[in-house]
Amino acid sequence: MRYRLFIEVIASLLLTISAALVKPPTAAATTDRPDRARGGSDAATSQARADKVPAGWRREWPRTDFSKAKVPFYEILSGGPPKDGIRAIDRPRFDPVTHPALRLSDDAPVIAFVHAGVARAYPLAILARHEIVNDRIAHTPVAITYCPLCNAAIVFVRRLPDGQETTFGTTGKLRNSDLVMYDRSTESWWQQFTGRGIVGRWAGARLERLSARIESFGRFRTEHPDGSVLSPPATGFDYSRAPYAGYDRGERPWFSVRRLPREVPPMSLVVAVGDRAWSLALLRRKGRIETKDGIVLEWRPGARSIFAALDGSDEADIWGDVQVRRKDTDGEWHDIPFGLDFAFAFASFHPRSRIVTQVE
Repeated sequence: MRYRLFIEVIASLLLTISAALVKPPTAAATTDRPDRARGGSDAATSQARADKVPAGWRREWPRTDFSKAKVPFYEILSGGPPKDGIRAIDRPRFDPVTHPALRLSDDAPVIAFVHAGVARAYPLAILARHEIVNDRIAHTPVAITYCPLCNAAIVFVRRLPDGQETTFGTTGKLRNSDLVMYDRSTESWWQQFTGRGIVGRWAGARLERLSARIESFGRFRTEHPDGSVLSPPATGFDYSRAPYAGYDRGERPWFSVRRLPREVPPMSLVVAVGDRAWSLALLRRKGRIETKDGIVLEWRPGARSIFAALDGSDEADIWGDVQVRRKDTDGEWHDIPFGLDFAFAFASFHPRSRIVTQVE
């Protein structure tokens, strides 16, 4: 009896000591987030030494030249999935806008891309799950890219600086909460938001960007009745459901970023033209903004947020349709490439710029 009591006392003491030594999990460690937001173990390794490549990276990326890098490795975080864990679409199929295979409402957001007289729409409902479409339009190889964590929709020419044609995939990594892509020719890593090579042979190089914009499917169909729309691939995904629903309702992005904006909430949207940006809320109120150098920004009702519930009706759920143009010396209006991005993304990649929130 005494022996049993002795054992119980010792066991109790050991449990007490163990509890005191074990550090309780932090709130961040217990947060329940989608798979895209889990992970980050490789970032902890790289933070130990900014110039040291995490061992796991070399095993996963034996062809990547890690001796060439334009950013500290500790800034590159794991988004959760491994290399190509988010599958790019390499053989896209298209339907007429009059008969899309994916049921799309008039306010469904799409990436509208017109090149050499060919008009194609890429629904964000599909891009949110694949992030990259390797396509070809009128003999031009293009990569249609979308980072749902930044809401950045950008089209690049799929040619490397030496002229070689390539395709792109997802690394499973993020920097400033933005997609890091890789080219399948050299497995160099590219920052999607800027089109700049950040790791590998092409570190420091830039991809050619083509003009594209997020707009409502209804507007695209009206302006391009002979256009086509991306058909959902046979993956088993339910493309009628947004995988990041409610993401934009948070106070800040899921992952650490270089800088948060002071002018507007981090998760609000801005219209970004190069290193300048205007609050979408401001443009929505004004309807039209004209700059001193002749850039004209216009807003009208249109696209609904990809992050909104299907019945969402709050103002934040309405992106609208934005157009940015400039009249050149020939008197013709020309579209200007712009982004409809989260404010934190613009602030992180343009830390010296300010976001316009008021105009006269």
